Amino acid sequence: MLKIYSISLGCPKNRVDTEKTLGALGGRSRLKLVEDPAGADLVFINTCAFIGPAVEESVRRTLETIHGLTENSAQAKPLLVLAGCLVGRFGEKNLAPDLPEIDLLLDNKDLDSWGTRIAAALVRRGLSGASARRPARLLSTDPSYAWLKIADGCDNSCAFCTIPAIRGPASSAPVANLLREARQILQRGTRELALVAQDLTAYGRDLGLKHGLKSLLEKLLPLPGLARLRLLYLYPSGLNEDLLNFLRASGPPFVPYFDLPLQHAAPAVLQRMGRPFSSPPQAIVERIRSHFPDASLRSTLITGFPGESPADFALLRRFVEETRFAHLGVFAYEAEEGTKAATLREQIPQTEKEARRDELLGIQAGISADLLAAYVGRRLEILVDASHGEWPGLHRGRTWFQAPEIDGITYVSGPGVSPGALLEAEIVEAATYDLTALV
Repeated sequence: MLKIYSISLGCPKNRVDTEKTLGALGGRSRLKLVEDPAGADLVFINTCAFIGPAVEESVRRTLETIHGLTENSAQAKPLLVLAGCLVGRFGEKNLAPDLPEIDLLLDNKDLDSWGTRIAAALVRRGLSGASARRPARLLSTDPSYAWLKIADGCDNSCAFCTIPAIRGPASSAPVANLLREARQILQRGTRELALVAQDLTAYGRDLGLKHGLKSLLEKLLPLPGLARLRLLYLYPSGLNEDLLNFLRASGPPFVPYFDLPLQHAAPAVLQRMGRPFSSPPQAIVERIRSHFPDASLRSTLITGFPGESPADFALLRRFVEETRFAHLGVFAYEAEEGTKAATLREQIPQTEKEARRDELLGIQAGISADLLAAYVGRRLEILVDASHGEWPGLHRGRTWFQAPEIDGITYVSGPGVSPGALLEAEIVEAATYDLTALV
């Protein structure tokens, strides 16, 4: 049995890449995931390098793992594989001299070859690891949900973003492959599928599909066993009337949860960012709410982008106050090497960028607390993810407006509560970001 120690950093897309790669090495009957790298045959680290802090975390985790293996020199050294965005961003030739302990460096632009290259390296070491032709993913999420990555890369040219350089142009997975993958996941009892891509609304354009996302959803929504279908990373320019009308008419299992990477609200800042908007963010929010009055809106914003004036920030602050997002991530701008934005004039001091970020997060905390407090006393459907671990009988779950891994959670207890269960419970308490419920 092949023993694997795995680290997957960054976004859900990376997690899917990791699950597919490990699945290509064999099913659970042939693999064993271990918690100590020193006891593994294979150490697989899938990295993130989207922004500076992500690069730092990837490097730190890699060096910590190497150091731990060095300290356990009495044991046989596992095959050490470094993969993903760190390799995609900086290149194998640049990384290899500084990381001589790494046996294999894998660029995420060559995802399809990861499994076969690792398998070949394992065979050279006398370890079994043949790659399957159509491998099933080795799911690492809670039993209640799984991510379905429908495309990779991006064709947009946002001034601050490294994704196109790291992952290449947009590349959509064939519909047939996604349907097969979704069926395999649902057959295991998974209740929620969360579709993910850098831009879901661009799905299928590279395949020649005119309404790619819509045609994919038409096939996914009727699948047996699917209780929730969630869409993450919907570019505002792609949320047109036709798609919104289709989603409204579809109804469950689609959940009206809209993750919109808006980044800002001031027209001047959006223009400098190179954001592909066809309408102002305010109009996009109104468009969604005209079709889904109770929609749960999530977004990410950047403060301190080069040239962001006090007036621009004031507009952004009003936008947050008036929109009342259910969930909001705010990041202080990072000048990333190789991006157009890093060369722009009028860079904002770090302290000011962070102060603006903290101000928006403070406003959002109050909004979140208010929105969640309104659910106390109501009965909502909860999808149970996992047991709490420290409190017997208490479990972690989510309502329809809470996405896995990135939003708050609902603590739930009572008869019939177990991982994977979908049940109704009464909300008895609300905090800033989390809920508590009783069956």
